[in-house]
Amino acid sequence: MKKFVVLLALSLSFHAFAQNQPKEKPMTLRGVLLEQLKTTHNAEEWFVPANIAVEGLTIDQVNWKSNPNSHSIGQLAYHLVFWNKQELAKFKGEIPEKFSGNNDDTFNNFDSRKWQDTVRQLDEVMTEWEKAVQNADDKKLAEWASTIAHIGTHDAYHIGQIVYIRKEQGSWDPAKGVK
Repeated sequence: MKKFVVLLALSLSFHAFAQNQPKEKPMTLRGVLLEQLKTTHNAEEWFVPANIAVEGLTIDQVNWKSNPNSHSIGQLAYHLVFWNKQELAKFKGEIPEKFSGNNDDTFNNFDSRKWQDTVRQLDEVMTEWEKAVQNADDKKLAEWASTIAHIGTHDAYHIGQIVYIRKEQGSWDPAKGVK
């Protein structure tokens, strides 16, 4: 009998808790994809977005590597710009930039003298993706949904690496989202 009373109390508590939670509106495919793109770009939610991860860095910090086999922040940002532009061009029906097929080039062609341009391009291509998804018809979104979701995941992965590198080098301010 005690077990029954405890279970009843727990279930009533859970029911009361669930009723007090804010009601979320049903999310459309467009809404989910836009949310993913924005949270990796400039919306502070579950993790640090790109615009915060790359802000306020010196050239030395951008080029720093923990070991010769790792990527620098600059290389990671360049890689994100490259792949976001490639896929966006395809999404828009345009011809993407010529690519050798060697993914190492998408990291190694980074030029630290152009760091501020890389940061600007990252912001621009992420903004362009958001606009493209916002303006696409439902059929195109359905066809591209998996690719767009993978782009968001890919961006989040490398942004996490950027934050981790900043923590390793001592250039990360934990007040910006990750302690």
